[in-house]
Amino acid sequence: MDPTQRGPFGRTRLQVPRLGFGTVPIAGLYEAVDDATAQATLERAWELGVRLYDTAPLYGMGLGEQRLGRFLRAQPRAGYVVSTKVGRLLRSEPSPTADSGATNFKGTPPLHPVFDFSYDGALRSFESSLDRLGIDHVDILYIHDPDTAYEQAVDGAYRALERLRGEGALGAIGVGMNQAEMLARFARDTDVDCFLVAGRYTVLDQIALNELLPLCVEKNIAVVIGGVYNSGILADPDAPGARFNYEPSSQAWLDRARRIRTVCERHGVPLKAVAIQFPFGHPAVAVVLTGVRSPAEMEENERMFRWAIPPALWSDLKREGLLAESVPTPST
Repeated sequence: MDPTQRGPFGRTRLQVPRLGFGTVPIAGLYEAVDDATAQATLERAWELGVRLYDTAPLYGMGLGEQRLGRFLRAQPRAGYVVSTKVGRLLRSEPSPTADSGATNFKGTPPLHPVFDFSYDGALRSFESSLDRLGIDHVDILYIHDPDTAYEQAVDGAYRALERLRGEGALGAIGVGMNQAEMLARFARDTDVDCFLVAGRYTVLDQIALNELLPLCVEKNIAVVIGGVYNSGILADPDAPGARFNYEPSSQAWLDRARRIRTVCERHGVPLKAVAIQFPFGHPAVAVVLTGVRSPAEMEENERMFRWAIPPALWSDLKREGLLAESVPTPST
């Protein structure tokens, strides 16, 4: 398909608000969240106008999909955009090939995610996701973290998603990763519609700007940005155990985050507002996902999303060497 004929999410031509909801926290990342809080958080997001929701089998061993599905079944299907992922199958028994990241989730079902990027594995994963969500199609289906399985993902899962897209069971094919380099390979080698880039295009780390984002502009591939707080360091670099990309932050990253915060404070702008709004300066970016675990966090993120940021703040970040002059920044 001619990429110039695509809408913002490929064949779906989806038009969505720019702030999305990531379900990782309400699925129990690092800390259990009860059902009532999870539902209240989703309800508050809806009230605030959020209409794009992202989940995956890995998130809470299916709990994220179940909780999201329970909420979305009460909403008009044409009124929201939902994405989930393939690449891990949930098993009742432990396996040597299980994803060790599952231990980061608390209060989850006793299931074990096993990597599987095969054609059949992707189809089975998708069917299970539809059951947990309680819907008959999704708008976006991502191949999830194929870091060590590029060939299998292209030859297997990607072909399965092409079939599903052709059958109308999904609107757009994507790939979601915590790195930019392999996403650039997918951009060159496949006919994807969108990418979910987590933690690699933030006010702290712009590695996706080197190759990936220019490719996305060239090929009209929409980009969803996740991890805008880089796992917490950009929410509060002074928090005990502050993480950078899921790991304890190094002193160098902490120092840089604090310098960015100092510039923000000079202009009376919260660091979180700069973190959420920064990605929108790039023309490839369509949506920013933020993960929240309570209605209060959702309200705060929506407020940060709307905070007025003066152009002089971005200029100061560049003048102090915290952003390169070539980095595009929001115009308002």
